[in-house]
Amino acid sequence: MSKAPTKLVDCSSTLSRVGNHLQMGVVGMPNVGKSSLFNLLCKMSIPAENFPFCTINPNLSRCAVPDERYNWLCDHWKPKSEVPSYLQITDIAGLVRGASTGAGLGNNFLSHIQQVDGIYHMIRAFDNDEIIHVEDSVDPCRDLDIISKELIAKDIEFTTKTLKALQNSLKNKTVDKAKQVELDTYNKVLALLESGKHARYGSYSNAETEHVRDLRLLTSKPAIYLINLSEEDFIRKKNKWLAKIKAWVDENGGGTMIPVSVTFEKTLLDMASDDERKAYEKEKGAVSIMPKIIKTGYSTLNLINFFTCGQDEVRSWCLQKGNKAPQAAGVIHTDFEKGFIMAETMAYADFFELKSESECKARGKYRMEGKNYEVADGDIIFFKFNVSNNKKK
Repeated sequence: MSKAPTKLVDCSSTLSRVGNHLQMGVVGMPNVGKSSLFNLLCKMSIPAENFPFCTINPNLSRCAVPDERYNWLCDHWKPKSEVPSYLQITDIAGLVRGASTGAGLGNNFLSHIQQVDGIYHMIRAFDNDEIIHVEDSVDPCRDLDIISKELIAKDIEFTTKTLKALQNSLKNKTVDKAKQVELDTYNKVLALLESGKHARYGSYSNAETEHVRDLRLLTSKPAIYLINLSEEDFIRKKNKWLAKIKAWVDENGGGTMIPVSVTFEKTLLDMASDDERKAYEKEKGAVSIMPKIIKTGYSTLNLINFFTCGQDEVRSWCLQKGNKAPQAAGVIHTDFEKGFIMAETMAYADFFELKSESECKARGKYRMEGKNYEVADGDIIFFKFNVSNNKKK
C-alpha cells in the first residue's frame, strides 16, 4: 500500500510582517487580467493594454473593505462622516519564464513582490485569440509552475547570499548559540527551497521564525489563487481547467481558489446604477465576486476591524489580529496609546441585538478593558486616555 504524501502546513501567517499597513500584490503572467482586475478592485483606470509589461512600475491603490457591520452602524448612527477600512493593493508587472535571471522585467518584478505581504495569483483560464499569451497558449497549470519556480529560484539566490555573508562575518570567530541558530535556519530554508517547496511550508521554531521573517522571502507570503474565466464560464460555473488547477494547488500545499470573470465584473462596473447591476446579476444568475476577493485578502493578512461610533463619525479601523487595546488606540493616534487608560468596549453582535449603548450597559455587555485586553474583530470601542499625565512621567 502506497504511503500517503505528507500534507504541507502553511505557516505564512507566522512569517508575515507585523503591522497594520499591509499590502496584497496582484501577481501573474502578462495578459492574464491582472491590471484589469486591479482597475476593478480600486475603481481606477491604469493602462491594461494587450502586450507584455504594460505595467512596469507597480501601481499602488486601496479599496474599501466590504463589511455589513460597518454599513449597519452607519445606518444606525447616520453620522456626518463615514470612513470604512481599506485594503492596500499593488498591481505588479507580469512575470515571465526566466525572471529570476533577469528575463522580462526580471529583478524589478521580483523586488516589487518582496515589498507586499500577501499575493493574489491571477491565473488565465479563458481562450481569446485577440489577447496574446506570452507562452503562445493558455495553460494555467504551466503558468503556475513557471511562477512558482521563478519565485523559488529568486529565494534560493537571496538566501544563499545572506548565508554566505553571515558565514564570512563569522570567519575566525567563535559562533555563539544565537548565530548558530541563524546559520541553521538559512540552511534549513535552502534545503526546503531546493526540494521545490515554498518557504511558507517549513516547520520553524520561534527563533527560526524570526530569521525567516527577516528574509522577506517571496515564497513565505500567503497566496490566494484567482482564476480568470470567460463571462460564460463564470456564469455557468464550469471550466475545463478548474479541476486541473485545483489538483495543482492541492499538490503544492493547498490554498484558497476564487473563480472570477474580469469581463463580467467590468460589465457590472460600467453600469449606471446599483439597480441596473442587480437586475443584470439576477438575469445572469451570478453576482460580483469582488467583495469576496477583497475580504479574503484582508483576512489572509490577519487583519480585523474595530469601530468607533457616534453622531459625528462612524469609522472602521484596521488592526492586525492579536493586538492589545493600547495598540488599537495607537492606530487612531499615537497619543491615545501613550496615555492609554482603558477601552470601553461592546461587541458588535451585542450592540446589533440591543440597539443602544444604555441597553448594553444594563445587560452587562458594556465592558471596561485594560492594557492586556486583546481586541476582537467587530469590537466597538471608546478609548480613555490622558496625555498630560503621560508627559509628566
